[in-house]
Amino acid sequence: MMNLGTLSLITTVKSSKPMVSLSFWIPYFTHWGQSLLVCGSAPGLGSGNVKKGLLLKPSQQEDQLVWSGSVSVPPGFTCDYCYYVVDDLKNVLRTEFGMKRKLVVPEALTGGESVQLRDLWQSGDQALPFRSAFKDVIFRNTGDVEVGKPLGVFENKSDQDDSVVVQFKICCPDVGEGTSVYVLGTSGKLGKWKVESGLKLSYVGDSMWEGDCLIPKAEFPIKYRYCKVPKDGSIGLESGGNRELTLHSSSNKQEYIVMSDGLFREMPWRGAGVAVPMFSVRSEDDVGVGEFLDLKLLVDWSVDSGLHLVQLLPVNDTSVHKMWWDSYPYSSLSVFALHPLYLRVQALSESLPADIKEQIEKAKKQLDKNDVDYEATMETKLSIAKKIFDLEKDQTLSSSSFQKYFSENEGWLKPYAAFCFLRDFFETSDHSQWGTFSDYTEDKLEKLTSKDSLHYNTICFHYYIQYHLHVQLSEASEYARKRGVVLKGDLPIGVDRNSVDTWVNKNLFRMNTSTGAPPDYFDKNGQNWGFPTYNWEEMSKDNYGWWRARLTQMGNYFTAYRIDHILGFFRIWELPAHSMTGLVGKFRPSIPLSQEELEKEGIWDFDRLSKPYVQKKFLEEKFGDFWPFIASNFLNETQKDMYEFKEDCNTEKKIAAKLKSLAAKSLLLENEDKVRRDVFDILRNVVLIKDPEDARKFYPRFNIEDTSSFQDLDDHSKNVLKRLYYDYYFHRQEDLWRKNALKTLPALLNSSNMLACGEDLGLVPACVHPRMLKSIVTQVMKELALVGLRIQRMPSESDVEFGVPSNYDYMTVCAPSCHDCSTLRAWWEEDEERRQRYFKEVIGLDAIPPSQCVPEITHFILRQHVEAPSMWAIFPLQDMLALKEEYTARPAKEETINDPTNPKHYWRYRVHVTLDSLMKDVDLKSTIKNLVSSSGRSVPASGEDVNNKK
Repeated sequence: MMNLGTLSLITTVKSSKPMVSLSFWIPYFTHWGQSLLVCGSAPGLGSGNVKKGLLLKPSQQEDQLVWSGSVSVPPGFTCDYCYYVVDDLKNVLRTEFGMKRKLVVPEALTGGESVQLRDLWQSGDQALPFRSAFKDVIFRNTGDVEVGKPLGVFENKSDQDDSVVVQFKICCPDVGEGTSVYVLGTSGKLGKWKVESGLKLSYVGDSMWEGDCLIPKAEFPIKYRYCKVPKDGSIGLESGGNRELTLHSSSNKQEYIVMSDGLFREMPWRGAGVAVPMFSVRSEDDVGVGEFLDLKLLVDWSVDSGLHLVQLLPVNDTSVHKMWWDSYPYSSLSVFALHPLYLRVQALSESLPADIKEQIEKAKKQLDKNDVDYEATMETKLSIAKKIFDLEKDQTLSSSSFQKYFSENEGWLKPYAAFCFLRDFFETSDHSQWGTFSDYTEDKLEKLTSKDSLHYNTICFHYYIQYHLHVQLSEASEYARKRGVVLKGDLPIGVDRNSVDTWVNKNLFRMNTSTGAPPDYFDKNGQNWGFPTYNWEEMSKDNYGWWRARLTQMGNYFTAYRIDHILGFFRIWELPAHSMTGLVGKFRPSIPLSQEELEKEGIWDFDRLSKPYVQKKFLEEKFGDFWPFIASNFLNETQKDMYEFKEDCNTEKKIAAKLKSLAAKSLLLENEDKVRRDVFDILRNVVLIKDPEDARKFYPRFNIEDTSSFQDLDDHSKNVLKRLYYDYYFHRQEDLWRKNALKTLPALLNSSNMLACGEDLGLVPACVHPRMLKSIVTQVMKELALVGLRIQRMPSESDVEFGVPSNYDYMTVCAPSCHDCSTLRAWWEEDEERRQRYFKEVIGLDAIPPSQCVPEITHFILRQHVEAPSMWAIFPLQDMLALKEEYTARPAKEETINDPTNPKHYWRYRVHVTLDSLMKDVDLKSTIKNLVSSSGRSVPASGEDVNNKK
C-alpha cells in the first residue's frame, strides 16, 4: 500500500544528480473526516490539480496536530504551492489565503540532503498585509526597500553532521526607511539575544525578509524572536512569547530547515477615516454635486486631520428612470459604468470656448443649493458635456489613451452605450419593451455600435463620458494612494431589474423574483427592494466570472470596499416579482418542508393551507359595510361564504393596479392606501407558501400564528405547523447558509486585492434566531478575514441598548452612525429618555444631559471610538463637523442621508460647508488629528514627508 505521506518525483523530473528529500511540516487542527494536502505547480505536487496533490499524514506532537509528508526532488527544483483542507475524496473544504508560497531548492545542493519546510497555515488575517489598502497605500514605503538577495537562496552550507542550516523567514509589511530586521535567540548564531551579534535578515521582496545560519545540533531546542531596528538603533522586539525551534529527527543527512514564521508580531495596526457620499461633497469648483476630482481636496483634508481612509457610497451609474428616483445609489444601471453625475465638465478640455465657460459658471451658481437637485444637475452636466464632445470628439476618440481605455473595457462599455441609446430611444429602461432588442445578442450589439450605424455619434458620446469619468476618478485614486489614504468603495447587494447586466446576462438573474427585507426589518410587512435575485448555480459555472469582473473593475479605483448587506451572501429574502411588500417570501437558499414530510405529520390539505383563506366573516370584520364592494370587484364566491381572488387581481401588483383604476373612475369611496393594505392582508392570509418551481415543496409563511387561516385549524395541525415553522426558521438552515457563504464569498475576495469589509449590522430579522445567524456570520467572517461593522446604537449583542466600543473585536470598523441612520446630532435629539439613559450608562453622569449634542459630547463619543480595538474607526463627516459649534447651525435632521423606512427616499444631502473652507480650519483639523494620534492610531505622513518620497 502506498505511503500517502511520501512521494517521489523521480519518474516525473529527470535529473542526473542525486535527489534531495523535501519535507512539508505544518501544524493544523482539523475536524473528523478532514485531511491536509499540499498542491503545487510542479508534477508530483499535482501540477495545480488538488486531486493529484500530496496528502499529508497527521501526528500528535505535544499540544499540536502536525501534518507532514515528503517528496524527492532534484537540486534547483522550484514551484509555487499552498495547503488545502480536503475531505476523504480530496474535495476542497478550505484554502489558504494570501499569495502562493514560493519554493526554491538551492542549485548548489549536491543531492542526498534533507530540506524541511516548516510552515504555518496562512489564515485570512495573515493575508491582510497583502491587500492593496495596506501593501499599496498604508505600507507603500516598504516597497522602497532594496532587495538584498533572491528568495530562497541559502548563504550557508550544511557540511557538518553536527550542525543544521536554518533559514528564518518573516513577513514584515510595516518597515520604516532605514530599518533592519533581525532574529535574536538563545543560540550563539542568533546573538544570545544581543542585536549586535544577531542574525540580520535580507529583504527578498513582497514584505518578506529571510536569512540563514549554521546552528550546532547541541544548541537545540532554540528559543528566538524577530525584531526591528530603525535608524536610531532602538530595538523593536516582536510581541508575544518566544518562538521555539526543535529538531524532529536525528537524521544522518545534511539538514536544511526553512522556518516560515508568518507575520511579525506587533501591536495590530489601527487607523481612522471619514465617510461621506460622493454626491454630498461640496467644493468651490463643483457644479451642483460632489465630483470625483473633489476627492483630491478631501484627501488633503483627511491627511491634515490624521485620517487614513475616505469611504464613499456606490458611484456606479444609476440612470434607470432619468429622474430623481435615480438618486438611490444602490440600484445600478450598470455595475461597471461610473455615474455621469460626478463628472467635472470644466476638466473635459484645456481650451474651452468662452461661451461654454460662461455656461459652467452660471450653472455653478444656479445649482449651488442646500441639497442636490439631481435632475437639474444631470441635465446641465450632460448638456455641457455634449457641446464639448461635439468640439473635441475626433481628437479624444483617436487618442492613444482613449484607445487603450476602450480596448480594456469594451466588453462592458459597448453594451452599456447601446443600452443607454435604447433606453432613450424607447423612453424606458424596461428592456422587455424594446421589441427585437429585448433579447440581447452580440450581432445586434455590433450593428448598433458599428461605425456605420446611424446612431454611432450617440454611442460614442457615452464612450466619451465614461472615459473622462475613468480619467478623473483614476487621477483622484492615484493621488489618494500617494498620500497614504485608502479609498474605500461600496459594493451593492443587488442590481436594478432594468439594467445593462440583466439585459446582457439574463441567465445570471432570477427575473421572476425580487429581493427584499424580511418582516420586522423595518416594518411588519417587510420590504421589497425589487432587485432580481442571483442565479448562483448559473454563476458558479464559470467560477463567478461576473462577480470577478465586477470586483476587478472596482479595484481599478479603490483599495478597500464595503460589501453591502453581507447576509445576502448567506441567504437572501426572496419574493415573487409580482409582490409589492416583503411579507410572503422565503429564504434562498433554504431547506423547505417537503410534501412527504408534511403528510407523515398528518397534514394533507395543501390547497387550504397555501391559498388565501377568505371567509365572509373576515371581510365583514376588515371592511365593514364596504365589504360587498370589495367582494364584487376582487373576489369570486367558491362556496357559501368562502371566496377566492379573481384572476385579474390575485397578486399585490394586480390589486394595486385595479385600485388605482377604480380610484381614477371615482368608484373608490374609501382611502386608497388603507384599502390596499387591507386587501393585501386578505391576499396574504396563508399558512404555507408553495414553491413555484416544485409543487411538492413548501415554506411556512412568516408569523403564521397571526393569520386567521392558521387560527381556524384544528389543534393537531396547529402544533405540527408551529413546530415545523420554528425548525425552518431557527434550526435546519444553519449548515446550508454557512456552506453557501463559503462558496460565494471567496469568489469575491479572491478576485481583487482590495481590503474587504462586510456590513453585518445587528439587523437580524425576528423570523431568524439571532444567536444562530450571528454565530454563522461571525464564524464565516472570521474564517475569511472579513472586517465587520459595529455601530454603537445598533449593538450586535441582544441584551444591551448601547454597544461598548472598548469590547469590539480588532477585525471591525466602528462608528457612531452611518448613512442608513440619523447622524449623531439628530440621534441625540430624537429621544429624550434614551438620551438620558446614554448619558448615565455610557458617559457616566447622573445630571440632566444637554438637549443638543454639543461639541463636548461629540468629542467624548468620537474619543470612545478611536480608542476602541477596532482596526478602523470611520466617522461620517457630519459627526466630525459636530466637533465645532459653528458647523451645527443647520438643523440636525437635514443632515440625514437615507431614511430606510421610505423606499422612495430622495438621496440629496449636501454638506453645508465647502472642502475649501474646511481646509482653512486648522482648529478642526488639529482637534481630529489629536483625537486619532492620542489613541495610538496611525496617521498619514505630512505633505512635506510625501514630497520627499517617490
